[in-house]
Amino acid sequence: MTEFMVSVGGYDYHLYQQVNPGSQQKWLLLHGFMGSHQDFDSIVDRLPGEVWRLDLLGYGPQRLPVTPNRLSMANQVSDLIEICDRLSLTNVNLLGYSMGGRLAIALALNPGFAPHINRVILESTTAGLPTPAQQQARRQLDEQRAQLILKDYPRFVDQWAQAPLFASQTKLAPTIRAQVRQQRLTQNPLNMANSLRMMGTGSQPNFWPHLGQVRVPVQVLAGREDQKFTQLAQQLTSSLPTAHLHLIDGAGHNLHLEQPATFAQEISSHVFD
Repeated sequence: MTEFMVSVGGYDYHLYQQVNPGSQQKWLLLHGFMGSHQDFDSIVDRLPGEVWRLDLLGYGPQRLPVTPNRLSMANQVSDLIEICDRLSLTNVNLLGYSMGGRLAIALALNPGFAPHINRVILESTTAGLPTPAQQQARRQLDEQRAQLILKDYPRFVDQWAQAPLFASQTKLAPTIRAQVRQQRLTQNPLNMANSLRMMGTGSQPNFWPHLGQVRVPVQVLAGREDQKFTQLAQQLTSSLPTAHLHLIDGAGHNLHLEQPATFAQEISSHVFD
């Protein structure tokens, strides 16, 4: 694995490249909330070709505070376009998980990212909230969460793990659950609070009306044990012109963690079908 550092707007992004045998494919993996490039440790060896991971803006163990407005969806899209321009990353299979999936949709809709993208893989994600009332309610909820993060971050981390969304992860080995918890605890709490405020589903644009503009192939995945995101995956597939849906058994929200072999096989084989 090779580590790169790319400075954009005064912020040092950390990227990690691994070249696996079997293909000339390129992958760019975008993690979820409270995650990092390590989110994908379970699949990085399973993907053929050149695999790129990064710690998104404000994320990862470097723990440097970021100005709140810098964490908006628009700014992160702009940063990623510049990073890919500077690294000459083209024709990538863009995989986004949860928050990273929402960011992947934003990139797929941005003409500036068009030279870089081959296809999109959306894992357990959404295109936003469709009504102003839903957006306002979510912003209020995320503000409450942000305040708890700043007051008692370890408590928030433990409460987050107990959310129904992650119920299926109780079947994971205790060592894996401990690793996930530790990765979350290494984040900068201020950045996590402001990430919710600036890039939560209540603050991001509503992309649903624009999904028909996505022309690259899209693979949409969800775990059958995650009812909410299974329904959202079906809605995404219906709204995207070139989308294919796959539901994975024995998994909830985090497919690549709960069923890494099946997940990697599905997205790899879909690339070559």
